[in-house]
Amino acid sequence: MSYRQERALAIEAVLAASRLCRTVQANLVSDETMAKKDRSPVTVADFGAQAVVSHHLLRVFPNDPMVGEEDSAELREARNAELRAKVVAHVGTIIPGLDESAVLAAIDHGTYTGGATGRHWTLDPIDGTKGFLRGDQYAVALALIEEGEVVLGVLGCPNLPLDAANPAAGSGCIFVAERGGGAFMRSLDDPTEHPIHVTKIDDPTQASFCESVEKAHSAHSDAARVAELLGIAVPPFRIDSQCKYAAVARGDASIYLRLPTRKGYEEKIWDHAAGVMVIQEAGGRVTDVRGDRLNFSLGRTLRDNLGVIVSNGLLHDRVVAAVREVLGV
Repeated sequence: MSYRQERALAIEAVLAASRLCRTVQANLVSDETMAKKDRSPVTVADFGAQAVVSHHLLRVFPNDPMVGEEDSAELREARNAELRAKVVAHVGTIIPGLDESAVLAAIDHGTYTGGATGRHWTLDPIDGTKGFLRGDQYAVALALIEEGEVVLGVLGCPNLPLDAANPAAGSGCIFVAERGGGAFMRSLDDPTEHPIHVTKIDDPTQASFCESVEKAHSAHSDAARVAELLGIAVPPFRIDSQCKYAAVARGDASIYLRLPTRKGYEEKIWDHAAGVMVIQEAGGRVTDVRGDRLNFSLGRTLRDNLGVIVSNGLLHDRVVAAVREVLGV
């Protein structure tokens, strides 16, 4: 089945949301907000990006539900009138004429519970909130799920260098993958798409891996033990958000580990769906730490899965074995 229309719309929506986020980060994030640990800039971007993406989807596919990270309940509170006004104003720079009620309604389109039947979209409007607040990496992640399977994924990485080996080449990438159609990268400003592929490294001692910056997101000490077992000597590349999926998909690294940090935690589908599609179509592989496929058919979380392992495929079984040894699973 072709998803040509959905693909084009998803790219358009993620581009628009990425531009909003860039503007918010440039105008609202400052040394002062970072010093005060003020989260209001990322809150504006979070709500604004969800409103923008939802509006695009509703315009073309009004019957498609969406599993989003946000709802507008907090934003509607009287004490948040100033914050609400900022969200509406920033959305208005991307979609002129959208009033407050339309913005709030678009945000609330993301309240679907997900599941195994029919089709729905899932969105993380700002994946990597702390990276965003540091002026570093974050992602806008949109995916389409049909009958519990991811079939389309688009990642907007507004601060990611176009070429990891040449940061002077500029930044701002869009990654897109459709089931059976390969994975591609383009810039925010140039629609020309270039195919991307994972590395062909089959010797773990030659591999590099990336992991979350935040220790709360992935157990760094366990990852270090995994690297030791595999003979990986290169220090880990720590980067926020689903940009890690993008880094592995285009060959900047060969492995991404997201190891459990606390018992009972359930990964959210919006944190992985788009990245999984990009990795798989770039020739890589994604499982949980037990080697099981990620199950996107159970609602808003991956409650049947434990952690996430991403690789170029060639290294996957050895990485899973090392992780299982370290974690005892």
